Amino acid sequence: MRLIFAGTPVFAAHALQALVDAGHQVLAVLCQPDRPSGRGHKLVAGPVKALALQLGLPVLQPHSLRQPDIQTRLAALQADVWVVAAYGLLLPAEILAQPPFGCLNIHGSLLPRWRGAAPIQRAILAGDAETGVDIMQMEVGLDTGPVLLEGRLPISLNDTGTSVHDRLARLGAELIVHALSDLPAHLARARAQPEDGVLYAAKLRKEEAQIDWTLPADHLQRLIRAFDPVPGARFAWQGQQIRVAMPRTEPTMAVPSGEAAGQTLVAPGTVIAVDDSLAIATGEGILHLHRLQRPGGRMLPAREFLQAVPLHPGDRLE
Repeated sequence: MRLIFAGTPVFAAHALQALVDAGHQVLAVLCQPDRPSGRGHKLVAGPVKALALQLGLPVLQPHSLRQPDIQTRLAALQADVWVVAAYGLLLPAEILAQPPFGCLNIHGSLLPRWRGAAPIQRAILAGDAETGVDIMQMEVGLDTGPVLLEGRLPISLNDTGTSVHDRLARLGAELIVHALSDLPAHLARARAQPEDGVLYAAKLRKEEAQIDWTLPADHLQRLIRAFDPVPGARFAWQGQQIRVAMPRTEPTMAVPSGEAAGQTLVAPGTVIAVDDSLAIATGEGILHLHRLQRPGGRMLPAREFLQAVPLHPGDRLE
């Protein structure tokens, strides 16, 4: 098919490569403008743009799709369909109406649960047992259109935002190729989303990743997994922001030395033990941190980290 592809990050790059490999004619690739990155704040191309240039595909990076000139330019390409994956810009009604087969979105959740910007992280944070990818016909509403195809994947206790993202990216690439293999038939069988069960996956905020030790250990474990690697869960210690990864929980609270078991609970944020993990009391249960990172340093196993940042049983984290 003759298509226009719109996407920016790695999640979308998987789909673009799969569409090219399947023999579809990509008339143009739309990406968000390059962003400053690193200490030098140099402008860096996103993964989709880098791949498109490698493949010799024309790249467009408009700041908006609402200007008549860019709409006219895109209409002149006479695409059969648009494929959109984590593009980051809204498609106005004028764009949605251009291609004969409409605009398809590769969405990383099981709609209508987790419409919006961060479905992968929100699913992990909520403790969902499974997630998936929906190929959806786009409408003016946010992720409200009918679903053509759906693929499901379990979420394990070892999954992080990274691992779920990578599996969904591969699944999304497979599903969009399948959808385009017989698009009229899939459009004819598309199902409307139910009105019940709608949740919105709000964009991630950096402050959400700050650990609050008064929360239950199970919740903090999900938070650390969901926000790995971005924005990265962290806690404060002596003026430093310490990033954490690879958590594990235990259901019972530790008891201070010399106290009878079950009589005195440790205050949330108290270091319980230091060894192959950093064990910390929470509002409910104990959280074991197996990998930690100082500002400007590398993510290290707990034992190595504690050699550089001494923490001892009884220390109280902020």
